[in-house]
Amino acid sequence: MFIDSHCHLVYKGLVEQQADVLARARAAGVTEMLNISTRESEWDAVVGVAEREPDVWASIGIHPHEADAHPDVDTAKLVERARHPRVVAIGETGLDYYYDHSDRDQQRLSFRAHIAASRETGLPLIVHTREAEDDTAAILGEEMTKGIFPGVIHCFTASDAFADIALNLGFYISISGIVTFKNAGDLQQTATRLPEDRLLIETDSPFLAPVPHRGKPCEPAFVGDTARFLANLRGTSVEQLGETTSANFRALFTKTKGPLLGKPAI
Repeated sequence: MFIDSHCHLVYKGLVEQQADVLARARAAGVTEMLNISTRESEWDAVVGVAEREPDVWASIGIHPHEADAHPDVDTAKLVERARHPRVVAIGETGLDYYYDHSDRDQQRLSFRAHIAASRETGLPLIVHTREAEDDTAAILGEEMTKGIFPGVIHCFTASDAFADIALNLGFYISISGIVTFKNAGDLQQTATRLPEDRLLIETDSPFLAPVPHRGKPCEPAFVGDTARFLANLRGTSVEQLGETTSANFRALFTKTKGPLLGKPAI
């Protein structure tokens, strides 16, 4: 019924009980999961899960928090690792000016390297942005003029205006368990008006557990709780929302359906 479009199965809190986490997800109606990498040292483990588990896919990328530690991860290295048949996305990447764990110039350089890899491979770009809407929008817009690339703004918490910018660029928007929080009124308002054909759902496990699981490590099984809340918010059935977001996942992450037509063999 549901696809978790963004989780971190090799992170502490999930990796120690990974088999049980996957079993609970499947029992909760989660048919597929996209396991996201955030640093180079995770790549083998993230891809390894996807090799073992037919309902798990992988991404290759460097989180903006890790940009300073990975100056040598360039477009060529991302493209090479993305050739693996179970790697279906580039990222997560982007800009995070809230914590500033990495130099902002280095974040921007890393972001552009990932965009170039997305463009070259045809794989969707998974974008993290926090307190960096203006620069994120400017870089995406500028890079799009060099050649289009698909993508998603994951764990969306930005403004209505940024949602419109992302949608106008052809991006999808993914909603996490944050939408269930009591103080998420602005996000809830945005979530009600997102186009049906651009909507994804995710957990960002092991972070951001939705109501009624607050205070617990999040896991993919909880994506159904977000889906039920979001379906009620949007005035539709949870079955329809699950069907729609799963179809959108397939439309964006086309490598989950087979070879990318007209793109390099990856």
